[in-house]
Amino acid sequence: MSLIKRLEEKPVDKNNSKRKDSGIDPYVELKMKIQNRVIEDLDIDFNDITDSNDKLKEEINTILYKHIEAESLNMTTNQKRKIKEELIDEIIGFGPITALLADDQVTEIMVNCANKVYVERNGKLTLSDAKFKNDNHVLHVIKKIVAPIGRRIDESSPMVDARLPNGSRVNAIIPPLAIDGPSITIRKFAEDPFKVEDLIRFATLNTKMAEFLRICIEGRLNVVVSGGTGSGKTTTLNVLSNFIPHDERIVTIEDAAELQLPQEHVIRLESRPANIEGKGEIAIRDLVKNSLRMRPDRIIVGEVRSGEALDMLQAMNTGHDGSLTTGHANSPRDMLSRIETMVLMSGMNLPIRAIRDQAASAIDLIVQQSRLMDGSRKITHITEVQGMEGDVIILQDIFIFQQQGLDNNGKVKGEFVSTGIMPKFVKRLKEQGINIPMDILN
Repeated sequence: MSLIKRLEEKPVDKNNSKRKDSGIDPYVELKMKIQNRVIEDLDIDFNDITDSNDKLKEEINTILYKHIEAESLNMTTNQKRKIKEELIDEIIGFGPITALLADDQVTEIMVNCANKVYVERNGKLTLSDAKFKNDNHVLHVIKKIVAPIGRRIDESSPMVDARLPNGSRVNAIIPPLAIDGPSITIRKFAEDPFKVEDLIRFATLNTKMAEFLRICIEGRLNVVVSGGTGSGKTTTLNVLSNFIPHDERIVTIEDAAELQLPQEHVIRLESRPANIEGKGEIAIRDLVKNSLRMRPDRIIVGEVRSGEALDMLQAMNTGHDGSLTTGHANSPRDMLSRIETMVLMSGMNLPIRAIRDQAASAIDLIVQQSRLMDGSRKITHITEVQGMEGDVIILQDIFIFQQQGLDNNGKVKGEFVSTGIMPKFVKRLKEQGINIPMDILN
């Protein structure tokens, strides 16, 4: 059954959506208020604390009850105990951002410094009420995040990329590089990964585009998801990866493992930074080369940033059809230009014509995603790479998003439109017994 028919028969229930029920503790505002006061009153060095520090817990307990009494709060003993236990976990664990991590409506957390924590909700940045005690408190949380995955951060290695247990991406940078104190940026990912129905509900794409992409993935076309920072590339890549049949062997390659695939036959690879002696680095490019020896049916690279673009193109051109990756660019044409630049970063002195030939024969489809001025994320182009004409790669839009200004609430108005043009790869798909219904392209 096609995706369109499944969605028509079982529409998404917006009122009963599991994502509407954030499950946030009813005392979250009260906890945040008391937590900030407890943190201000604590007289400790966060560099010296451990999870089993009984003296710290006793001090938190004393300060906590003092503020509960000062607020004249009518709370039962169980409510007080519950808040106390949660605050102790939060102050010792991930600190003031713990509640923000639990908030399903927060998609990004940005700790600029100890007393400035910004969050992204519905695509908009706002200053939150969360505050850290001091820089040592922020550094303590960073170390709690990176320690379980074997990463380290100190003055000799002041930057780190990491991930939380749920796959959320974390970047941290500390002095002397961060002048105003340690900084944390967390790109959150849902505990329950988004599915294509969610993207349709968010109006990231429509049902025809979703069905078209499903057919392309099942037909083993090579796809690049292109977009700017924060445009939702990784989320879309994860959704597209869900269309891969369960009987295929998939190798994923990422800087920090974020993809959450439902298939059983998945090998997840993660790059490794150099150690304190500057040795032991395993780059994305090394993993792409190694993956070719692992008998993959599909290779998924979280993002190409430099020389690994050449290895990815070669993999796509040598029997690993159906591979996927993402890259930073503002349009499909820009994505091809960036690929040229990244291939040159590999150190191979290749002529531009040869690079373009490789890209034109390797890449079948570019999915362009953008974050619009109202904070919404939309797939603005689904573009076919048709081949070379002279020295130029020919692109043809299959679907586009036509923006029509803003409504009275400042929301972007527009519609997804099919250009009505038949892709050249339709013949390839037919040879595999896969047909694209004409009503999708009309």
